[in-house]
Amino acid sequence: MPTTTRAAVVESGGAPFTLSDVVLDAPGPHEALVRMVATGLCHTDLGVASGGLPFPLPGVLGHEGAGVVEAVGPAVTGVAPGDHVLLSFTSCGDCRNCRGGHPAYCATWLPLNLIGGSRADGTHTISRDGETLGGHFFGQSSFAERALADERSLVKVDPEVPLESIAPLGCGVQTGVGAVWNVLEPRTGGTVVVLGAGAVGLSAVMAAALTPATRIVAVDRVAERLRLASELGATHTVDTSREDLAEALTGITGGQGADGVVETTGHVGVLRQGVDALAARGTLVVVGAPPFGTEVALDVNGLLGGKRIVGLTLGDSETRTMIPALVHLVKHGRLPLHRLIGTYPFEDIDRAVQDMRSGKTIKPVLTF
Repeated sequence: MPTTTRAAVVESGGAPFTLSDVVLDAPGPHEALVRMVATGLCHTDLGVASGGLPFPLPGVLGHEGAGVVEAVGPAVTGVAPGDHVLLSFTSCGDCRNCRGGHPAYCATWLPLNLIGGSRADGTHTISRDGETLGGHFFGQSSFAERALADERSLVKVDPEVPLESIAPLGCGVQTGVGAVWNVLEPRTGGTVVVLGAGAVGLSAVMAAALTPATRIVAVDRVAERLRLASELGATHTVDTSREDLAEALTGITGGQGADGVVETTGHVGVLRQGVDALAARGTLVVVGAPPFGTEVALDVNGLLGGKRIVGLTLGDSETRTMIPALVHLVKHGRLPLHRLIGTYPFEDIDRAVQDMRSGKTIKPVLTF
C-alpha cells in the first residue's frame, strides 16, 4: 500500500525547503518503509538544493537518515519491522567493486544515489498530487517523516543508542573516518594533517586520535572550531587567518612533511598546499568536492618522491561493517560525535540550513 507522509520538498534550484504531503510507493521486493527519527543535514544536500547538481526537482533530499523499520518488501532479509536502522548510500551489490567490498565505487553509484531521482528501473518512489517527484536520493530521501529505502541503504544498529546521536554516520562521519582508517592507515609516529574543521574534518581528527599517529594537525580559519579540534584529539592547530600554512606545517613536522593529509574544503588552492606539504611517499586524500570540471595545477616533479593523491567517496566504506563499529565507539564514548551535533525539529529545516551555512552549527540533525 502507498503511504502518505510529510516531506521537505525543494521545488527548484535555489528554492527553500517547503513542507508538503507526498505519497510513497509501496515497498518493492528489496525495499523497506522506515519511520524516521532523525536525519543529518549535509553540504551535499545543500549543493543539490541550490541546483548545483542535475538531480530532478521538485524533489526530496536527505541522506543521513536514522529510524525504525515499519514494513519490508517480500525479498528483504537483513532487517525486520521494529529494527533500528541507519540509512546510508545504496549500491547495486553485483558489480566488481560491490563484490570486492567497495560499494562506494559501485558502477551505478551516480544514478542510484546522486542524480537519478528514481529506482534503477526508472520507476519513482515519491509523488505529489499524482505527479512524480525526484526521490530515491542515496536510496532513501530521508527529509521526510517516512522514507522508502533500499535494503542496501539500511544498516541494523544497536537499539540502545539514541538514533539522533548517530544519524550523521551515514555520510559525513564515515567519510572523514574512512579517509583516515581506510586510506591513510597511519603508522606509529606518523603525522596526519586535516584541512578544514567541519563535520568531515573533525570526524577525521577523531579517527586519527584512535590510531598510532602522534601528530594530528587541524587546519581552519575559525578559532572556535580549532579549539574543538584540540579537544577532540588534534595535537596541533593552524589558524590560516593568522598563520602561513606551509611555514606552520614545516615547523610542526620539523621539515619532514606530513605522512597523510585529508583535504575537506573543496578549495583547489588548499588542495595544492596540502600536496606540497606531503612527505616523501605521503598520501593526500581528496574529500572536498568543488564544482564539476574544477582543475588543480600541480608541480609534477614534486610528485616524484612517491607522493599519492587519492580521491574518496563516502570513506570507501563497506557500511554493514563500518557503521556498527562506529555506533559501538559512539556508545562507549570513544567517538564523541555529540560534540558536533545540534538538533532541530523537522519543521525548522530552513533554520538548520542557515545555521549550517553560517557555521553556527557544525552538524545539524533534524528530529521527528
